[in-house]
Amino acid sequence: MATETLWINPTAALLIGYLLGSIPFGILLTRAFGAGDLRQIGSGNIGATNVLRTGRKGLAAATLLLDMLKGFAAVMIVAALLPGEEQLAAAGAFIGHCYPIWLRFRGGKGVATLMGIVLALHWPVGLVYAVVWLGLLATLRISSVAGMAAAVSTPVSAAAVDRMDLVPLFLALAALVLWTHRANLGRLIEGTEPRIGGAKSA
Repeated sequence: MATETLWINPTAALLIGYLLGSIPFGILLTRAFGAGDLRQIGSGNIGATNVLRTGRKGLAAATLLLDMLKGFAAVMIVAALLPGEEQLAAAGAFIGHCYPIWLRFRGGKGVATLMGIVLALHWPVGLVYAVVWLGLLATLRISSVAGMAAAVSTPVSAAAVDRMDLVPLFLALAALVLWTHRANLGRLIEGTEPRIGGAKSA
């Protein structure tokens, strides 16, 4: 009987993570505060960087914090309810943010949600993530570069602090962050990727 129910906890952890991760805070906030439909603005992305394009810095900051919080909460809730299934909750939250079923699987790019996930799984790696992300954002002012570099730092820093159990998950999530930024990578190669606060590209 126990063998037949081994799938229940992993499935529940994935589902909890997915449902939390798929909450589209960017869309909910911009609609609630009269900033329009985020999917019709800028890149159409539901994350904080695109919210910033509405000119509402407060909403962008709130989106960033809430997207982080949902990744953090998914891991912590599952840690309390289903110990040992935290990594599945993390994967579910990330996938939910990037591919929410309610938005026809067109979600965000996962950078803020990944930070919340990493902080919940092992805060020293999350600290490295924050330093890389915010440091590059402040110096280069290119959101995509900062986000991708921060994501790539996670398996490296996890290995450096001897958390090899987290390296496979962080490698997979970093690869997904690069995939969600594939259009940005093309613009970086072409030299047309916009900077935060700079002129909008056509």
